[in-house]
Parts: sequence; C-alpha cells; structure tokens
Amino acid sequence: MTMTDPLGDMLTRIRNAQMRRKQYVLTPNSKLRAWVLDVLKSEGYIRSYEIEKDVSGTDSIKVALKYFDGEPVIKELKRVSTPGRRVYLGVDNLPKVRQGLGVAIVSTSKGIMSDAKARQSRVGGEVLCTVF
Repeated sequence: MTMTDPLGDMLTRIRNAQMRRKQYVLTPNSKLRAWVLDVLKSEGYIRSYEIEKDVSGTDSIKVALKYFDGEPVIKELKRVSTPGRRVYLGVDNLPKVRQGLGVAIVSTSKGIMSDAKARQSRVGGEVLCTVF
C-alpha cells in the first residue's frame, strides 16, 4: 500500500514518540524527510538524525528526539500543506509562528528552509509545516 503523505507520517511519528518520551524514532528514508530534519536540527528542535540500512535493504532514518527538563522541546508540530490542499505563500505573506518564537518550514526554489531564511533570501514557496 502506498503512503499518500510521507511528510505527515514522519511528523506524526515524531509527535507520538515524544508523547511516549522515546529517545529515538524510526521513519522510512526519503530526501524530503531528510531536508525537513536538517531544518529541525539547525533550529534546535531535534538532537540529530542518521540514515540506517535495514536488513531488508531499505533505508530508514533514526531521529534522536530532544527534551529539556523532561519535557519535549517540540510543543506543537502541525502539517500546513497537505496533498489535497497545497498552501503556497509569497515572501511577504509567510506566517510567523507564535510571534516569531516558532518556525515555519518552507519548500522554496532554493531548497527547504525555515521561514526566517526564506525571508532573508526573499523567496516564498509551499509552507510544509509549523513547529513550536
């Protein structure tokens, strides 16, 4: 069975693992997921991630989740643009998550980046998800 929203699946896995206070979560590997995880790592929402080979020959990504005083660093993780409803915004309309305390992850023509980097680069694009 094919997955219709791989990025949404990864975000849900991260949310579920943090509710259970897991240290790591596994998700299937893809370039899009790795690029989004790069942004999450650079913004300080996860500790790290690494690509692992399974015995079946498929790759998976092992994400090391981050906690502060026993509480997850990620308080809210929402998918904005879905396969059924894409959300494209120009640079002037990019959302500020929680008055700038959170991050919107945007897919632009210059790659996947945070909303702050997109504003700095003066490019808009598809708003993939928001993190707080």
